[in-house]
Amino acid sequence: METLLLWPGGAPGAKGAEDEDCPAITPYLVDGENNPAVIVCPGGGYGGRAGHEGEPVALWLNTLGISAFVLRYRVAPYQYPAPVLDAQRAIRTVRRYAEMFRIDPERVGILGFSAGGHLASTTGVHFDGGDARANDPVERHSSRPDLMILCYPVISMLDPYAHAGSRQNLLGEQPDPELVELMSTERNVKQATPPVFLWHTSDDASVPVENSLLLAGALRRQGIAFDLHVYEHGRHGLGLAEDDAHVKTWSGACASWLRCNGFA
Repeated sequence: METLLLWPGGAPGAKGAEDEDCPAITPYLVDGENNPAVIVCPGGGYGGRAGHEGEPVALWLNTLGISAFVLRYRVAPYQYPAPVLDAQRAIRTVRRYAEMFRIDPERVGILGFSAGGHLASTTGVHFDGGDARANDPVERHSSRPDLMILCYPVISMLDPYAHAGSRQNLLGEQPDPELVELMSTERNVKQATPPVFLWHTSDDASVPVENSLLLAGALRRQGIAFDLHVYEHGRHGLGLAEDDAHVKTWSGACASWLRCNGFA
């Protein structure tokens, strides 16, 4: 199936009509009916989107019987709220066209790597149930994901653990402190936040492991179910980590967790 524009008439705040101005999803559908679905957000510091964290991950999800949708969200020079609106719209769109995609609208998750993990986690703390009176039928659907998979995610926008490049690309050079707080996922977890699978490496030199640890602590305090896996060694940006015999086991652990949550 071809890439589907999230706003066929133009995204809010679009600065042009090139691909980078037009957020979209690329479907990777599995056979059958009423399948679970996961939206994939590649990382890239809000300045790009890493290819190895997109299609290969979608194809892996397909092996679990999960339909996947790789999200082309807006990156720099676009800033907040554009990427967040794109991710929320992707969730609503998949639900809106659930019958066409042959997916279960009540089993729509989101997965993200690095800055894509920040984007994914943001959808799990800042969401709404949709606007039943909206003229656009897509906007009538909830933007809350049913679960989140966060891979070496950027979580905090606060020092000392913030990833400076992601923060600058998303929020600007001197962001409002209130916006920094709003976009620090660990400060915004609520009881309605969905279950989370988290993994990181303890020596990640780009995004400190404390990002995942801070989120795990916040989830625990709110009573949100989560899996947390921290690997001893591994560079940032491993993706499926197929060249690392130990870290690559994350995908098997995640598959087991997805089965426990009725997704695989």
